[in-house]
Amino acid sequence: MEHRYIFVVGGVMSGVGKGTVTASLGRVLEAKGFRTTAIKIDPYINVDAGTMNPVEHGEVFVTIDGDETDQDIGNYERFLEEDIYRDNYMTTGRVYLSVIERERALGYNGRCVEVVPDVPNEVIDRIERAATKSEADFVLVEVGGTIGEYQNILFLEAARMMRQKAPDRVRHILVSYMPVPPSIGEMKTKPTQYAIRSMMGAGLVPDFVVARSEMQIDEPRRRKLSLTCGVPEGCVIGSPNVPSIYEVPLLFEEQGFGDLVLKSFGIVSKKKNGLRDWKKMVTHIRESKEEVKIGVVGKYFSTGNFVLSDVYISVLEAIKHAAWARGKKPVIEWINSEQFEQDPKSIRLLSSLDGVVIPGGFGSRGVEGKIKTIQYCREHKIPYFGLCYGMQLAVVEYARHVLKWKDAHTTEIDEKTTHPVIHLLPEQERPMLEGKYGGTMRLGAYPCRLKKGTIAAQAYRAARVEERHRHRYEFNNVYRQAIADAGLVFSGINPDQNLVEIVELPEHPFFLAVQFHPEFQSRPLHPHPLFLRFFDAAFARKTGKNQEKSLDKKRSKPL
Repeated sequence: MEHRYIFVVGGVMSGVGKGTVTASLGRVLEAKGFRTTAIKIDPYINVDAGTMNPVEHGEVFVTIDGDETDQDIGNYERFLEEDIYRDNYMTTGRVYLSVIERERALGYNGRCVEVVPDVPNEVIDRIERAATKSEADFVLVEVGGTIGEYQNILFLEAARMMRQKAPDRVRHILVSYMPVPPSIGEMKTKPTQYAIRSMMGAGLVPDFVVARSEMQIDEPRRRKLSLTCGVPEGCVIGSPNVPSIYEVPLLFEEQGFGDLVLKSFGIVSKKKNGLRDWKKMVTHIRESKEEVKIGVVGKYFSTGNFVLSDVYISVLEAIKHAAWARGKKPVIEWINSEQFEQDPKSIRLLSSLDGVVIPGGFGSRGVEGKIKTIQYCREHKIPYFGLCYGMQLAVVEYARHVLKWKDAHTTEIDEKTTHPVIHLLPEQERPMLEGKYGGTMRLGAYPCRLKKGTIAAQAYRAARVEERHRHRYEFNNVYRQAIADAGLVFSGINPDQNLVEIVELPEHPFFLAVQFHPEFQSRPLHPHPLFLRFFDAAFARKTGKNQEKSLDKKRSKPL
């Protein structure tokens, strides 16, 4: 099969939107009748993203086959509407580790192993392997970071070598920031000119430039880039800020980006109107006006004076998918759980919310604040959805305040608790003792059997599902009967290891928590069923509150 490769690199600054550009172009090419996949290259020595600080690097996205990857893999899955596997993710550490292991096994037949060409060749082998496995017509390869960074050199060399070997099957795209300084009020091209110059210094010539900015690039700026950088004027694609990233494929289609890419390869579109469903979705997003307030209570939110939404990006997107599917506008409020520890009375702010989510996490910081949050939601009938750690702490809260086991806890935080309702998975004991933390958690998709008649079974409309995991600690089955007798329902069980996957309270408007990460499988065109059910409960609470306010107003009217 003849695969075609498109490398996407960044200029001027990181975080400019290469992942969104890559995913959006992939969506456009899919809409034109071509099978597309995307690869992310992270220039870190880390073997995977699992050991990276989420505040520094953003969300760790888990693939269905259990790889801990960069958050851009999640973007690819959401835009392409398909699962991406571990073959589509690599880091500098992973590449070097493969080269070294091969050398130790005499895989190079005793010759001297050199950084060039052996490391770029390993990169190329990985790219081609992913292309073959996915049977893709187009393989989009996003190189993390920006042009000019030392750590990117070997990946850029791989791109150069692939272009040299097969010039008719490889294209290069530069995604570059075009600033509009407020004091000047004019879009400036000079930083991008320097980025292109650095790109050419690495042996790469851009076929397309995607101009990222606060506003759309105008014709004078297109002409200037074309004149100074040798990029055809029509191949400078504008990518201004838009209300939703899901509008970017439509923005590209309006400018003929997909057709230009096909033309550069000498092929034509196989399909028309392939973005019809996507356009309907975007229209639905734009027309959603009625607000529903969802609080996300966590601790990985800020660095200095800045809020980092990337830490929980899949959770946020899953909430949005569900809201838009119901024609509503989600208003997401960030809440640091530590504030409930420092100021217990502030917990009352939760009453203004329509629903609360506690996402995954690790460690002791903010844990007591999360437990207070769960207790308040349970007692005040606020829809609550717990994810991973959010399920474990829901069990801890229930054990403490319903069964009155005051010191109940997870052994991750308190190894001496007399009621370890959450404990370390048995298979995790050896890796922890040996200090092997990277890539050793319970990772990837595992089956879950659903109990008939429960909220979970009704939401899924299935008896058995598969969901993705990322955890070391698990519900302690020693306490299952006692907690079940107290009213907590175990509605989802892993059939292979008899592990608790879902807990819920049937008499509550919505109190459900899961050990897995359903957010990883939510798609804009296909929202996750549990998020949909949670959002329905949140909207019902909002509607109920509005009705109460209306009744209060009627009562307050003078006779």
